[in-house]
Amino acid sequence: MNNSIEIKCQKQGVRLTDQRKLIAKVMSESEDHPDVDELHKRVNKLDSKISIATVYRTVKLFEEAGILSKHDFKGTKARYEQATHEHHDHLIDINTGEIIEFVNEDIEKLQKKVSEKLGYKLVDHRLELYGSKIKK
Repeated sequence: MNNSIEIKCQKQGVRLTDQRKLIAKVMSESEDHPDVDELHKRVNKLDSKISIATVYRTVKLFEEAGILSKHDFKGTKARYEQATHEHHDHLIDINTGEIIEFVNEDIEKLQKKVSEKLGYKLVDHRLELYGSKIKK
């Protein structure tokens, strides 16, 4: 059972109540980028006493501790994923809302080249592509 968020919380000194442990477990097992409402639905299946307010507070706490990353993709509620040191970009399907993570070395090199050409050293970036599936 993967609960890497709980492990990160312990390393960061974030106190974990039973409710926070459950939220951490559900988020660790998420293979997508849930918003708070979706996360609440998943947590509620395991413990119906956990309120939406508790989920909001916990997500904010995890985000402030650098455990979760918040994404404000265009036209959607804030979505969350486990913070990672491995860089990746996102492709968002504008019809289904599906979020696909990808890494492309050509894009990485081009961003660095553009920054340097403009006289900057690239220290961070976020790339979001929006598209719709091509019908075959």
